[in-house]
Amino acid sequence: MNILVTGATGNFGGYALKVLQDLVPEDNLYGLARTEEKGAKLKEAGIKVRIGDYTDSASLRKAFEGIDRLLFVSSTTDGDRQAQHRDVVEAAKAAGVSYIAYTSFGKATESTSPLAADHRFTEQLIEESGIAHTFLRNNWYLENEAAFLAAGAKGGKFIYAGGNGQAGWALRREYAEVAARAVSGKFDFPEILELGGQLRTYEDLGAALRGATGKDLEVISADEATAAKNLVENAGVPQNVAELLVSFQQIVKSGALAVQPDDFEKYLGKPLTPMVEAIKEVLG
Repeated sequence: MNILVTGATGNFGGYALKVLQDLVPEDNLYGLARTEEKGAKLKEAGIKVRIGDYTDSASLRKAFEGIDRLLFVSSTTDGDRQAQHRDVVEAAKAAGVSYIAYTSFGKATESTSPLAADHRFTEQLIEESGIAHTFLRNNWYLENEAAFLAAGAKGGKFIYAGGNGQAGWALRREYAEVAARAVSGKFDFPEILELGGQLRTYEDLGAALRGATGKDLEVISADEATAAKNLVENAGVPQNVAELLVSFQQIVKSGALAVQPDDFEKYLGKPLTPMVEAIKEVLG
C-alpha cells in the first residue's frame, strides 16, 4: 500500500511524513516535490520522491502512478487554486488512488468566509470522484499568531485586532499528525472531521502568553493599524507583512473559526499540548 504526501517540502507535509515513517514501511512512503533539488532533503531523510507540480497536470498523473493513499495538502492561495486542485483530484482518479485525506477548512460547505470557497469546491470534486476520503477541516494553527506572541513577549503588550472572535488554535504539527494517521490506513477515520483545539479568544491567548512568559503582560484589543505597528516595533516584522498578519486576525474576528471541534485528541491518539506549553514551543 503506497502512500504519497503532497506539499512534502513544506512544514505541514514534512511533519506528516515524519509521523508516517513511524507508522508505515518506508518502502511504501513517497513525498511530492516540485523539483529534484527541492526533494533532496526528503531523500536524505529516507523518503522516496515523486516529482510533480500542482500547475502541471501531466506531472501529477505521472507522480501518482502506483499510489494507493494520498495526503492532499491544499495549495497556497497563490494562482488559480481551484484549477490546481481539480488537476490533483483528476490525476488521483486516473491513477486509481483509493483514498484521499484532504486538508480543508472549518465548516467548508456552509462557511461564508472567503477562505472556504476553494475548499468547498475541492471537497465537492473529491466527493464526485467517488474516491473514499476524509476531509480534515483544520481550524487555525497557533503558529499563525507567532509574531503577535513574540511581540507581546518582547514589548510587554499582547496587542491583537481579532476582537472577540474565537478560534480552535493548536500546533501545526498536531494537525499534521492527525493527517498522517488518517492517510496511514491504520486507524478509523470519518469522512468529515472538524479539527480544532478548545475554542478560545485572543484574550484567552493573552492570558496563556502570561503563563508562558511569566510576565504580567498587558492584553489589549486594538484596531488593525495599532496591532500592525506593534508587530513592526516588537517582532521585527516589515510593515507589509504586519498588515497581512493582522488581516488574518479579521478571519477570526468574523466568527468563521468559531466551529465546535470534533474529538481532536481521539484522532491524535494523545492529549493536545496545553496552550501555555504550545506557546512556549512557538516562541522557541
